[in-house]
Amino acid sequence: MKKLVVLTGAGISAESGIRTFRDMGGLWEEYDVMEVASIEGWYKNPELVLNFYNARRKQLEFCEPNYGHIGLKDLEKNFAVHIITQNVDNLHEKAGSKNILHLHGELTKVESTKHPQLVTDIGYKEINIGDKCEKGFQLRPHIVWFGEAVPALPEAVKIVKTADIFVVIGTSLNVYPAAGLIDYVPNGTPIYLIDPHDIQTYRKVTFIKEIASSGMRKLNILLMSK
Repeated sequence: MKKLVVLTGAGISAESGIRTFRDMGGLWEEYDVMEVASIEGWYKNPELVLNFYNARRKQLEFCEPNYGHIGLKDLEKNFAVHIITQNVDNLHEKAGSKNILHLHGELTKVESTKHPQLVTDIGYKEINIGDKCEKGFQLRPHIVWFGEAVPALPEAVKIVKTADIFVVIGTSLNVYPAAGLIDYVPNGTPIYLIDPHDIQTYRKVTFIKEIASSGMRKLNILLMSK
Protein backbone atom coordinates (compact mmCIF):
# COMPACT_ATOMS: atom_id res chain seq x y z
CA MET A 1 0.00 0.00 0.00
CA LYS A 2 1.46 3.38 -1.02
CA LYS A 3 2.21 5.95 1.68
CA LEU A 4 0.24 9.16 1.11
CA VAL A 5 1.49 12.04 3.25
CA VAL A 6 -0.75 15.09 3.59
CA LEU A 7 0.09 18.57 4.91
CA THR A 8 -3.05 20.49 5.90
CA GLY A 9 -3.51 24.13 6.87
CA ALA A 10 -6.23 26.57 7.86
CA GLY A 11 -7.97 26.36 4.48
CA ILE A 12 -9.20 22.82 5.10
CA SER A 13 -11.05 23.88 8.26
CA ALA A 14 -12.39 27.20 6.96
CA GLU A 15 -15.38 25.45 5.35
CA SER A 16 -16.25 24.02 8.77
CA GLY A 17 -16.63 27.53 10.16
CA ILE A 18 -13.25 27.92 11.82
CA ARG A 19 -12.06 31.41 11.04
CA THR A 20 -8.36 32.10 10.66
CA PHE A 21 -6.31 35.11 11.74
CA ARG A 22 -5.87 35.86 8.04
CA ASP A 23 -9.68 36.07 7.66
CA MET A 24 -9.75 38.56 10.50
CA GLY A 25 -6.93 40.72 9.14
CA GLY A 26 -4.59 39.44 11.84
CA LEU A 27 -6.89 40.70 14.58
CA TRP A 28 -9.03 39.12 17.27
CA GLU A 29 -11.51 41.78 18.33
CA GLU A 30 -9.13 44.72 18.85
CA TYR A 31 -6.11 42.58 19.67
CA ASP A 32 -3.18 41.90 17.40
CA VAL A 33 -2.33 38.25 16.70
CA MET A 34 0.94 38.63 18.63
CA GLU A 35 -0.98 39.53 21.77
CA VAL A 36 -2.93 36.27 21.84
CA ALA A 37 -0.72 33.80 19.97
CA SER A 38 2.86 34.51 21.05
CA ILE A 39 4.93 33.61 24.08
CA GLU A 40 5.45 37.34 24.69
CA GLY A 41 1.68 37.84 24.67
CA TRP A 42 1.32 35.09 27.28
CA TYR A 43 3.88 36.72 29.60
CA LYS A 44 2.23 40.11 29.11
CA ASN A 45 -1.41 39.12 29.63
CA PRO A 46 -2.07 35.43 30.31
CA GLU A 47 -5.73 36.05 31.16
CA LEU A 48 -6.38 37.54 27.72
CA VAL A 49 -4.66 34.57 26.05
CA LEU A 50 -6.67 32.05 28.10
CA ASN A 51 -9.92 33.84 27.23
CA PHE A 52 -9.01 33.76 23.53
CA TYR A 53 -8.41 30.01 23.52
CA ASN A 54 -11.44 29.35 25.72
CA ALA A 55 -13.56 31.07 23.05
CA ARG A 56 -11.94 29.06 20.26
CA ARG A 57 -12.49 25.81 22.17
CA LYS A 58 -16.15 26.68 22.71
CA GLN A 59 -16.57 27.32 18.97
CA LEU A 60 -14.76 24.10 18.04
CA GLU A 61 -17.22 21.95 20.01
CA PHE A 62 -19.92 22.66 17.42
CA CYS A 63 -17.77 22.48 14.28
CA GLU A 64 -18.01 19.41 12.07
CA PRO A 65 -15.53 18.06 9.51
CA ASN A 66 -16.19 18.79 5.84
CA TYR A 67 -15.37 16.57 2.87
CA GLY A 68 -11.81 17.88 2.90
CA HIS A 69 -11.37 15.94 6.15
CA ILE A 70 -13.72 13.07 5.32
CA GLY A 71 -12.15 12.52 1.90
CA LEU A 72 -8.78 11.91 3.58
CA LYS A 73 -10.39 9.28 5.79
CA ASP A 74 -11.90 7.67 2.67
CA LEU A 75 -8.43 7.40 1.10
CA GLU A 76 -7.35 5.09 3.95
CA LYS A 77 -9.13 2.26 2.11
CA ASN A 78 -6.46 2.35 -0.61
CA PHE A 79 -3.48 4.22 0.86
CA ALA A 80 -1.47 4.41 4.07
CA VAL A 81 -2.49 8.00 4.89
CA HIS A 82 -0.37 10.11 7.25
CA ILE A 83 -1.65 13.61 8.04
CA ILE A 84 0.63 16.41 9.23
CA THR A 85 -1.53 19.36 10.20
CA GLN A 86 -0.74 22.96 11.05
CA ASN A 87 -4.23 23.21 12.54
CA VAL A 88 -4.95 22.98 16.27
CA ASP A 89 -8.55 21.81 15.81
CA ASN A 90 -9.66 18.17 16.07
CA LEU A 91 -11.60 17.91 12.78
CA HIS A 92 -9.29 15.25 11.34
CA GLU A 93 -9.95 13.20 14.47
CA LYS A 94 -13.71 13.81 14.20
CA ALA A 95 -13.57 12.60 10.59
CA GLY A 96 -11.98 9.35 11.78
CA SER A 97 -8.44 9.68 10.40
CA LYS A 98 -5.96 7.49 12.26
CA ASN A 99 -2.44 8.86 11.71
CA ILE A 100 -2.35 12.57 12.62
CA LEU A 101 0.62 14.67 13.70
CA HIS A 102 -0.22 18.14 15.04
CA LEU A 103 2.66 20.50 14.34
CA HIS A 104 1.29 23.43 16.30
CA GLY A 105 -0.40 21.67 19.21
CA GLU A 106 -4.01 20.85 20.01
CA LEU A 107 -6.76 23.16 21.19
CA THR A 108 -8.46 20.50 23.33
CA LYS A 109 -5.32 19.93 25.42
CA VAL A 110 -3.42 21.93 28.04
CA GLU A 111 0.10 21.72 29.39
CA SER A 112 1.98 22.79 32.50
CA THR A 113 3.85 26.09 32.23
CA LYS A 114 6.78 24.58 34.14
CA HIS A 115 6.65 20.97 32.88
CA PRO A 116 5.49 21.10 29.23
CA GLN A 117 5.62 17.30 28.99
CA LEU A 118 2.63 17.21 31.37
CA VAL A 119 -0.21 17.39 28.83
CA THR A 120 -3.88 16.85 29.68
CA ASP A 121 -6.88 16.44 27.38
CA ILE A 122 -9.63 18.79 28.64
CA GLY A 123 -12.00 18.51 25.71
CA TYR A 124 -13.94 21.75 25.35
CA LYS A 125 -13.64 22.98 28.95
CA GLU A 126 -12.28 26.38 29.90
CA ILE A 127 -8.97 26.97 31.64
CA ASN A 128 -8.49 30.04 33.78
CA ILE A 129 -5.90 31.75 35.92
CA GLY A 130 -5.40 29.55 39.00
CA ASP A 131 -5.97 26.23 37.18
CA LYS A 132 -2.85 24.20 37.90
CA CYS A 133 -1.15 20.97 36.85
CA GLU A 134 -0.54 18.10 39.27
CA LYS A 135 2.77 19.71 40.30
CA GLY A 136 1.12 23.01 41.19
CA PHE A 137 1.97 25.17 38.16
CA GLN A 138 -0.40 27.24 36.02
CA LEU A 139 -1.88 25.47 32.99
CA ARG A 140 -1.61 26.99 29.50
CA PRO A 141 -2.96 25.95 26.08
CA HIS A 142 -1.07 23.07 24.45
CA ILE A 143 -0.30 25.32 21.48
CA VAL A 144 2.97 26.22 19.77
CA TRP A 145 2.97 30.02 19.74
CA PHE A 146 4.98 32.48 17.68
CA GLY A 147 8.42 32.64 19.26
CA GLU A 148 8.45 28.97 20.31
CA ALA A 149 10.14 25.92 18.81
CA VAL A 150 8.08 23.29 16.97
CA PRO A 151 8.84 20.02 18.82
CA ALA A 152 7.00 17.81 16.30
CA LEU A 153 9.00 19.09 13.32
CA PRO A 154 11.69 16.33 13.26
CA GLU A 155 8.96 13.66 13.26
CA ALA A 156 7.17 15.48 10.43
CA VAL A 157 10.38 15.59 8.35
CA LYS A 158 10.86 11.86 8.92
CA ILE A 159 7.32 11.13 7.67
CA VAL A 160 7.64 13.37 4.60
CA LYS A 161 10.89 11.69 3.56
CA THR A 162 9.04 8.37 3.21
CA ALA A 163 6.13 9.69 1.08
CA ASP A 164 5.11 7.89 -2.11
CA ILE A 165 2.58 10.66 -2.77
CA PHE A 166 2.53 14.11 -1.12
CA VAL A 167 -0.57 16.30 -0.85
CA VAL A 168 -0.90 19.88 0.41
CA ILE A 169 -4.37 21.16 1.32
CA GLY A 170 -5.37 24.67 2.39
CA THR A 171 -2.02 26.19 3.21
CA SER A 172 -0.13 28.98 1.45
CA LEU A 173 3.30 27.40 2.03
CA ASN A 174 4.36 30.75 3.49
CA VAL A 175 4.37 29.85 7.19
CA TYR A 176 7.67 28.36 8.30
CA PRO A 177 8.91 25.97 9.45
CA ALA A 178 5.92 23.91 8.18
CA ALA A 179 6.24 25.34 4.66
CA GLY A 180 9.74 23.90 4.43
CA LEU A 181 8.44 20.33 4.65
CA ILE A 182 7.96 20.26 0.87
CA ASP A 183 11.78 20.40 0.60
CA TYR A 184 11.96 16.89 2.07
CA VAL A 185 9.58 15.25 -0.40
CA PRO A 186 11.67 12.66 -2.31
CA ASN A 187 12.53 13.55 -5.90
CA GLY A 188 10.08 12.02 -8.35
CA THR A 189 7.28 11.77 -5.77
CA PRO A 190 3.96 13.13 -7.16
CA ILE A 191 2.88 16.31 -5.36
CA TYR A 192 -0.71 17.61 -5.42
CA LEU A 193 -1.71 21.03 -4.05
CA ILE A 194 -5.36 21.84 -3.28
CA ASP A 195 -6.04 25.54 -2.70
CA PRO A 196 -8.19 28.18 -4.47
CA HIS A 197 -5.36 30.76 -4.36
CA ASP A 198 -2.28 31.14 -6.53
CA ILE A 199 0.63 29.55 -4.67
CA GLN A 200 4.25 29.70 -5.74
CA THR A 201 6.51 26.69 -5.29
CA TYR A 202 9.73 25.59 -6.97
CA ARG A 203 8.66 21.92 -6.92
CA LYS A 204 6.81 20.26 -9.78
CA VAL A 205 3.21 20.23 -8.55
CA THR A 206 -0.22 19.23 -9.86
CA PHE A 207 -2.44 22.15 -8.84
CA ILE A 208 -6.12 21.63 -7.99
CA LYS A 209 -7.39 25.20 -7.68
CA GLU A 210 -10.42 24.47 -5.51
CA ILE A 211 -11.55 24.77 -1.92
CA ALA A 212 -10.75 21.74 0.22
CA SER A 213 -14.00 19.77 -0.12
CA SER A 214 -14.37 19.98 -3.91
CA GLY A 215 -10.61 19.68 -4.35
CA MET A 216 -10.58 16.44 -2.35
CA ARG A 217 -13.28 14.97 -4.59
CA LYS A 218 -11.12 15.74 -7.62
CA LEU A 219 -8.01 14.35 -5.95
CA ASN A 220 -9.77 11.10 -5.03
CA ILE A 221 -10.81 10.62 -8.66
CA LEU A 222 -7.27 11.39 -9.85
CA LEU A 223 -5.63 8.99 -7.41
CA MET A 224 -8.10 6.17 -8.02
CA SER A 225 -7.68 6.44 -11.81
CA LYS A 226 -3.93 5.76 -11.61
